Amino acid sequence: MSEEFLINVSNVETRVALVENGVLQEIRIEREDNKGLVGNIYKGKVVRVLPGMQAAFVDIGLERAAFIHVKDILPLREDDDSHDDTGVSISELLREGQSLVVQVTKEMIGSKGAKLTSHLSIPSRYLVYMPYSEHIGISQRIEDEVERERLRQTLTDFQLNNPDIKGGFILRTAAEGVSAEDLLKEVEFILKVWGFVALRIDSVPVRHVVYEGLPLLMRTVRDMTGGSITHVRIDDETAYKQVMNFVQQFVPSMASCIEHCTAARPIFDLYGIEDELEKALQRKVSLKSGGYLIIDQTEAMTTVDVNTGAYVGHRNLEETIYKTNLEAAHAIARQLRLRNLGGMIIIDFIDMEEEEHRRQVLRTFEKMLERDYAKTHVTGISELGLVALTRRRTSESLEHLLCESCPVCDGRGSIKTATTVCYDIFREIRRVARFYEAKTFLVIASQRVIDKLLDEESAHLADLAEYFKCTIKFQVESMYHQETFDVVLL
Repeated sequence: MSEEFLINVSNVETRVALVENGVLQEIRIEREDNKGLVGNIYKGKVVRVLPGMQAAFVDIGLERAAFIHVKDILPLREDDDSHDDTGVSISELLREGQSLVVQVTKEMIGSKGAKLTSHLSIPSRYLVYMPYSEHIGISQRIEDEVERERLRQTLTDFQLNNPDIKGGFILRTAAEGVSAEDLLKEVEFILKVWGFVALRIDSVPVRHVVYEGLPLLMRTVRDMTGGSITHVRIDDETAYKQVMNFVQQFVPSMASCIEHCTAARPIFDLYGIEDELEKALQRKVSLKSGGYLIIDQTEAMTTVDVNTGAYVGHRNLEETIYKTNLEAAHAIARQLRLRNLGGMIIIDFIDMEEEEHRRQVLRTFEKMLERDYAKTHVTGISELGLVALTRRRTSESLEHLLCESCPVCDGRGSIKTATTVCYDIFREIRRVARFYEAKTFLVIASQRVIDKLLDEESAHLADLAEYFKCTIKFQVESMYHQETFDVVLL
């Protein structure tokens, strides 16, 4: 599989597109005025303890207090097996006004504050260092048992030879095949970073940041896996030089993949990324067969509806449904990554009569999800053709990041018809006429509503004027949307 990163950098935002075999799979965006918080370490202040929820709110200096659960609070002793969400009350661990060093694990999403942990960790390219743990873990994506044992033994020997250095490690996927010498060089580097963090923990005041993770540009380069990444194209010269300096210091093997894109056209236009971004914000996703998906994102969950559309197949209805569902399984897995959809997701596949067809569609969907960086859990297909899954959510979805609720419909996704607004106006005239005994009214509304009043609804309007013995005048206000109107007494 050929993978490449296309990186667009400006003075206001950084956008990174992951393209697999020429198809956009993921888009990450970081804006200068709203940088990501995940990985940042803060010295916070406990502002509220909630024994019933086994949780607490912590003020870390952001606009909303952050949230921490009892299971994410560092135990007093590494071997304290009693410390879990059933054995220890949050009230025994935290009190209001107490300072607490925490790390953000989940961004602020909507009205919810950030999620925290006191199990601190410092990530690098090959490793994650955990200063308050002695555990050595290895990424599940490293499947070779001999390699896993080699990596584990390398760090075990380091710990034995350096008993004064505390902490544990998780070896990341990128560590596969890396020499012991390079791994230990990175251990030395990450320990220096932790030394800096430890000093700041003692010196910074409460409600301030202790350590900030790398910006999106450097995180992207740090997390690259050399086996599949063929190109990293950057359209900004300054950013290109920064990346090259970083790569030459930490990932010299990737230097040949980095290039400065100097094309006359913007890089996202050149590779069709802007068009794909626009499509990713639409409800309807067209399938090559003629079928389509409808994706609706709500506060509680995301729903995906699969439809055959114009696709009628060549043999029978069951074949048509099966082929559409198979294509949809591929498309949905891509859309989850592209739109960064998280939480509960319900997929309404078209009902299939044959059990083998249902099994194949589910297997295909699960296979496609294996390439997703976010953790997912899928249920089987129900009798109604529904598949429920959860996808780990650590940041805002693409829609929530780039869009806001429509000021006209206030996020409903629909507005009142012009006819409905006309009837609202009739009711308002009756209400005002009875209360004030007015003789002249001015109706101010949008062009479409005024046209409706003077055309299809003119007879009802005349009856109303006759009943109240009044005159009704009209004024078009171009700034009014369809639901907005005023009835003014003259």
